[in-house]
Amino acid sequence: MRLYTCEGSRGLRVSWTAAELGIALPMTMLPFPPRAKAREYLAINPLGTVPALEFDGQLMTESCAIAHWLAARHDPGGLALTPDEPDYPMFLDFIAHADATLTFPQTVALRFSVFERERGLEAAGEAYGDWFGKRLAKIDHHLASRDYLCGGRFTVADICIAYALWLSRMTRLSHHLTPRLTEWLETMTAREGFKTAVGREAAEAVAQGVRAG
Repeated sequence: MRLYTCEGSRGLRVSWTAAELGIALPMTMLPFPPRAKAREYLAINPLGTVPALEFDGQLMTESCAIAHWLAARHDPGGLALTPDEPDYPMFLDFIAHADATLTFPQTVALRFSVFERERGLEAAGEAYGDWFGKRLAKIDHHLASRDYLCGGRFTVADICIAYALWLSRMTRLSHHLTPRLTEWLETMTAREGFKTAVGREAAEAVAQGVRAG
């Protein structure tokens, strides 16, 4: 089993899940964007995206799916809700919501507002940023009376959603977070699992020569 990722990318969902599970997941750290700066990676993942988890002749490329699979395999009834639990439908819903609704518009906003400013698409970037802000209503409402998203405990759904909120700091969209979401995110990122994952990615990036120490 091997995780291919870039430091701080969506692969952090996987690193964080592994840290919470106590799994020392082997990592190959790639420069960003790997499609341009690590062309050899395309032989492993033709999409050129991160993360990718390679195991037993299989390749998974969706961060939330990988995190869910790891949790379901190693901690059913803990980090992963099981189908017999009442909140299981919402557990699946929030895992999908994390990337499809909350991460996607941020990556588009960042692309248009920062990486491709020369194309004059800043207005489109701002529109996607506003779209992200409006899509926060669901979790803001849900977390108004809860500490965790599902099952009354910390699960991989919290990891998937928390990463999307944490990403907003890098995409310059954190001003859209409500006070409750800001507070909840601080609680999530104060977990030892999160700090361990961030620290391990940084250390691996330095050790593998992806960035200077």
